[in-house]
Amino acid sequence: MPETQALEDFLRSKLDPVATGGEVPARGDGDLNGAPSPTGRDLRPAAVLAPLILHDGAPRFLFTERAAHLSKHAGQISFPGGRIDPGDATPADAALRELEEEVGIAPGYVDLLGRFDAYETATGFSVTPFVGIVRPGYRLRPDPGEVADVFEAPYDFLMNPANHQRQSLEWQGVRRYFYAMPWQERYIWGATAGMLKSLHDRLYG
Repeated sequence: MPETQALEDFLRSKLDPVATGGEVPARGDGDLNGAPSPTGRDLRPAAVLAPLILHDGAPRFLFTERAAHLSKHAGQISFPGGRIDPGDATPADAALRELEEEVGIAPGYVDLLGRFDAYETATGFSVTPFVGIVRPGYRLRPDPGEVADVFEAPYDFLMNPANHQRQSLEWQGVRRYFYAMPWQERYIWGATAGMLKSLHDRLYG
């Protein structure tokens, strides 16, 4: 318990208050490709939650694997989240709403610790990322229309720079570079890995 409380206190001290926001993205998919954020594009607002589980073992983050039938980013690993809707009072409300819609964890089970740098995706979103502790007692209910699987990966692994790989692929005739953090059979890459790298830099950089 003391170690868990120490990590929680550390995170609160390093993250921005939940209520702040609206700034221009400081990080993004272009950071490894000669076009650091912000690019000046008209971006659509989105929010994600990095759910941190501190009970029943070592700290770990919860992720979703997107359903294979989706038209965009099918099969990719993501934090729960999505576009900010007109009915969302704040980006934090959007992140909590998406968490419940995607995996069934109600907002009452989450203690938001703070937020870190907004992230600009290649697909034109400005994503506000939050970190929140998920308290015990919830039951996962993944939405089969969006989520193929839900899994957890260790905090220590993801926050270890030795596991922050730089990889590349050719897209539309151009070689694009991105972060990847493969863990067991899971391939965490792209914007999700970029946000994890951003979180690492905020906490330990």
